Amino acid sequence: MGLVQEIDYGTPASRAEKQVTLTIDGFEVTVPEGTSVMRASMEAGIQVPKLCATDMVDAFGSCRLCLVEIEGRAGTPASCTTPVAPGMVVHTQTGRLKDIRKGVMELYISDHPLDCLTCAANGDCELQDMAGAVGLRDVRYGYEGDNHVRAKNDGVENFKWMPKDESNPYFTYDPSKCIVCSRCVRACEEVQGTFALTIEGRGFDSRVSPGAHELFLDSECVSCGACVQACPTATLTEKSVIQIGQPEHSVVTTCAYCGVGCSFKAEMRGEELVRMVPWKDGKANRGHSCVKGRFAYGYATHRDRILKPMIREKITDPWREVSWEEALTHTANEFRRIQYQYGRGAVGGITSSRCTNEETYLVQKLVRQGFGNNNVDTCARVCHSPTGYGLGQTFGTSAGTQDFDSVEYSDVIVVIGANPASAHPVFASRMKKRIRQGAKLIVIDPRRTEMVKSAHIDAAYHLALKPGTNVAIMTALAHVIVTEGLYDEAFIRERCDWSEFEDWASFVAEPQHSPEEVEKLSGVPAETIRGAARLYARGGNGAIYYGLGVTEHSQGSTTVMAIANLAMATGNIGRQGVGVNPLRGQNNVQGSCDMGSFPHELPGYRHISGDAVREIYESLWGVKLDDEPGLRIPNMLDAAVDGSFKGLYVQGEDILQSDPDTKHVAAGLAAMECVVVQDLFLNETANYAHVFLPGSTFLEKDGTFTNAERRINRVRRVMTPKNGYADWEVTQLLAQAMGLDWNYAHPSEIMDEIAKTTPSFASVSYDYLDKMGSVQWPCNEKAPEGTPIMHIGGFVRGKGKFIRTEYVATDEKTGPRFPLLLTTGRILSQYNVGAQTRRTENVAWHAEDLLEIHPHDAEQRGIRDGDWVRLKSRSGETTLRALITDRVAAGVVYTTFHHPDTQANVVTTDFSDWATNCPEYKVTAVQVSPSNGPTDWQTEYNEQARNSRRISLEAAE
Repeated sequence: MGLVQEIDYGTPASRAEKQVTLTIDGFEVTVPEGTSVMRASMEAGIQVPKLCATDMVDAFGSCRLCLVEIEGRAGTPASCTTPVAPGMVVHTQTGRLKDIRKGVMELYISDHPLDCLTCAANGDCELQDMAGAVGLRDVRYGYEGDNHVRAKNDGVENFKWMPKDESNPYFTYDPSKCIVCSRCVRACEEVQGTFALTIEGRGFDSRVSPGAHELFLDSECVSCGACVQACPTATLTEKSVIQIGQPEHSVVTTCAYCGVGCSFKAEMRGEELVRMVPWKDGKANRGHSCVKGRFAYGYATHRDRILKPMIREKITDPWREVSWEEALTHTANEFRRIQYQYGRGAVGGITSSRCTNEETYLVQKLVRQGFGNNNVDTCARVCHSPTGYGLGQTFGTSAGTQDFDSVEYSDVIVVIGANPASAHPVFASRMKKRIRQGAKLIVIDPRRTEMVKSAHIDAAYHLALKPGTNVAIMTALAHVIVTEGLYDEAFIRERCDWSEFEDWASFVAEPQHSPEEVEKLSGVPAETIRGAARLYARGGNGAIYYGLGVTEHSQGSTTVMAIANLAMATGNIGRQGVGVNPLRGQNNVQGSCDMGSFPHELPGYRHISGDAVREIYESLWGVKLDDEPGLRIPNMLDAAVDGSFKGLYVQGEDILQSDPDTKHVAAGLAAMECVVVQDLFLNETANYAHVFLPGSTFLEKDGTFTNAERRINRVRRVMTPKNGYADWEVTQLLAQAMGLDWNYAHPSEIMDEIAKTTPSFASVSYDYLDKMGSVQWPCNEKAPEGTPIMHIGGFVRGKGKFIRTEYVATDEKTGPRFPLLLTTGRILSQYNVGAQTRRTENVAWHAEDLLEIHPHDAEQRGIRDGDWVRLKSRSGETTLRALITDRVAAGVVYTTFHHPDTQANVVTTDFSDWATNCPEYKVTAVQVSPSNGPTDWQTEYNEQARNSRRISLEAAE
């Protein structure tokens, strides 16, 4: 099998169209203008020795190993910093060059530990490789005198030596092995954009320093791993490599965290994962990573993981371990009994946005073919269902319009209700790089996120709106664009319905939508609104990226349509650098929607009421499908409380922690007679489960994920499932237990069925994905290589549709009892409900949820930083620690939802989006007061959870 090898060309590729031909060591080479001599040499198969150069960062020219001779030029220029020229004749190997390189290597080695045989980088060390490449056999300078290698010189303390920094949970920093090539510093600046590293000192005293001579863990380092990946020695090394050794084979797969969908090489020793290394050919991440995808995979082998099926009669009973056959037979019998007793619609299923497309497809197929109803939903209900509705209405398709590469061509970037730096960090790094290159940034968010101001990033406008006023702000921006004549009339007349535009334009031009009037509602100064609107309309290519701060509102769908209106009005659709782009939260939330996980849609967003669409599946599955939409998740819970919904199959979702109004979710689950949870751990929903089916991790299965840019990426199995089965196999076994004739031998056969029945996936197959690397749907006869950019030349629906977006204030009001507004979000080190990341070393950065509160509000309530506070709403109350900060405005508080001990969603209400039932997580009226400890509800909840997780010792033996 072996390791997947990647060529390091030394410097980044040139985008120039003009070609240049030169001669290198007697070979003619043609490359784009602006290419370095080093890269041109490598493309010709001629490797020039290097240490400070790597193609992930710009040329630096400090190591002096890559020197070459160029005919007609004096001296020996560095090949990494020398651009090619027509007719240039280059020599990479001459006697003079050999002597220079050998002398340079002698200097490096004279101040480097000679512990190669016991070094963790042995076999993967560029310094070692280059010593061999230049023919180093001796070091004339010796190893005595000043050095950074030994703690003491002749018994005297050596102040140039520094101890190894092991503070970071995932990698070590050994200054004694540093050659000061600056690759780590440049990777932190150019690739990640954090600027956490620097070179302190000068000359021989130079060394890499995190921050102002801090430990890595205490510095601004975000542990993305770019520095570790760039390091050519063992200076920065993964602790897993130190513990396990060098990997012996690797498999390219896709990260199972956020919706960016980064490609990684899973580097293995046998079936033990040594490390995850970002794959440079991954089109979503281009060789970069974040702390979660790079390092936080330890949950796959965590001791909390459940590996055997379990059942129990009542949720107050301890769990009893059983065989797979008994668990699946019991489940099938219970679902049959419930349907016989309560009716066909008394059971349903919830698909997982963490599982593959193939697994999601099978769950919705089980519900429709096996249960005989459409009671299937997914976590997109509580995150991006308004995206599906809003973009479907305006553009005709329920997904983002661009690929991630598009941001590199944007002139104005608008980020609305999203914090990419925390939730989509790899894409945020690409966005920030473009901003450092000169693009302007507009942030619309109640909170001053990391995107508003960070290293070399400063938003041109920050619209710190009052939570719940998104629609008013978007309409005010449109008001400026229309009344000042900033719209693109030619685009609108060609691509959109002109009469609908006129109606919309007259609506947004009304006086009540002016920035001056909206300022009264939103708290955003009118001039800030006007400035942002003018910049977006006039600034060149304008791209909008939005997140859950848009969708998780009672007017989430309306805001999505308002965003689409703005893009169409300014002509910012259908080319590179523009577009409307939802930043999806989970790794396959786009795919779960694509696969028909909504109760009203079959795969490919085709309504269940369509006779022709149903006929496709009826003929293939051999059953008559219900033509009526089924129950959404909130409807399932309501029906359970009412007594008409009794059975639920939940694959890879934790609705008790992630859905709003926790008490209502618990009541609904408690009222059911058979709740089946399929997951890695006994999650919060499993507290109310009767059957637990162990799940498998992304490392243990084959399949595909579809990321936020509609990119279908392969997931490849790298180890045997520890529970015995991949998730798709478990669903198939359950279907067989219910009498269905399913006989898939491999997930590729499931994808073949998806392609056969879903037009947007018609050309997708595993063989094609292996050939192409990845594709973006639609991928069919019309677009055989996929569709990186949507709506080129026209919209999917025909003409773009302008829709009036009337602002309707939420029913969730502040008042004397609840004077503050709570909004929620994510943090970099944690993911969703934290079931995975809380079982990794990422807890070093975020061990608990905190409540951000403005100094003014804290002072009024006698709250100090770090105090326990009670957070109370009309729905419930919880306690957590306070973090006093001016990142939130006075009157607004903010928290995350990663820890079940807090259960922030006990506070959120059951208000939801008018079109999709997406919960209004982002606006909850609350009061905050000092507290001495957990609430009664938290105590009761934790006790119930503890009792629910008991496993019978007799059964376990």
